Amino acid sequence: MKPIKHDRGMATRRSILDAAETVFADVGYAASRMEDVATAVGIRRPSIIYYFPSKQELYDAVESDIFAAMHTFTAARLDGVAKPVDRLLALLDAWLDFLVSRPAAARIILRNVADTTPRHGDPVQFSDKVLRDIEAIVEDGVAAGDFRTVPAMQIVNAVGGGILFYVCNADQLGRQRTYDAADPTEKESFRRLLHLNAKAAVANG
Repeated sequence: MKPIKHDRGMATRRSILDAAETVFADVGYAASRMEDVATAVGIRRPSIIYYFPSKQELYDAVESDIFAAMHTFTAARLDGVAKPVDRLLALLDAWLDFLVSRPAAARIILRNVADTTPRHGDPVQFSDKVLRDIEAIVEDGVAAGDFRTVPAMQIVNAVGGGILFYVCNADQLGRQRTYDAADPTEKESFRRLLHLNAKAAVANG
């Protein structure tokens, strides 16, 4: 019986995290309420408190889950890829595919760019592992002479940031400009542009 109870507890915790990710993405940290998450899950607020005693702890768990999953997803895509430029493109492809499949995560990350309140004094508490992924690739490319000397965070801002806007802007540009970020043709068109921008950003000479 204990394994069954444990499995149910893990399933409930997962449901809470999934619902909270959507709530935080939709209304932001400040405006969100534990009651809203409970309603989305179909449980009462005290049941959430059992797993996450405060809104901050719930938000931390959501953000931790997002970046841990993003890091794992990216690592799998990088496995067996050797050349720095190919690794950079594979990483950006992984970010694109991950965030298209999890648009609420993209909106939370974009919200964090504008509102540092949830993270207080440590804005990279959970995202550091993802930033280190791209730093390592850019550093290797520069050391090998394949990339010009360029700070990895400039690649994040100038190239990687476009992925967030691609995912989050689909319904924000006016009715005539609406697109489906998950549409294969639309996504592959954006991927080609992403690759062009990435190669231009690191081009050596």
